[in-house]
Amino acid sequence: MNKDRAVRAAYFLLRVVSGLLLLQAGGLKLFGWFGGMPKGMEFHLFSEIGLAGVLEFFGGSMVLLGLFTRPVAFLLSGEMAVAYWQAHAPMGTWPIQNHGEPAVLLCFIFLYLAAQGGMDWSLDALLARRGR
Repeated sequence: MNKDRAVRAAYFLLRVVSGLLLLQAGGLKLFGWFGGMPKGMEFHLFSEIGLAGVLEFFGGSMVLLGLFTRPVAFLLSGEMAVAYWQAHAPMGTWPIQNHGEPAVLLCFIFLYLAAQGGMDWSLDALLARRGR
């Protein structure tokens, strides 16, 4: 396998796995997957948690598929930044202290995906090829 193909395959896997992880977080909030919301937290669709669930489930699905990757990933990057500063940062200075590592990593992964777009193996690329 040449280097270019390995880079494209690694990027594809990064996009799919990141989308899948976020999709699962949204499914937990929206549909009670994996045991649902933690004890003491309630889900209301028209709340900040509800908005996060919608963004995570549908945005994660779109990133996974590579559909409108740039704008969706940019939006999700912002959502992860908000999640970090609202939910994690008040519990300590460093992500390792406040358990915010996933939010920080996903924030920067989605920012990278927003810069790169869906690339080769995505619905974005398929739509671009059909549009020509």
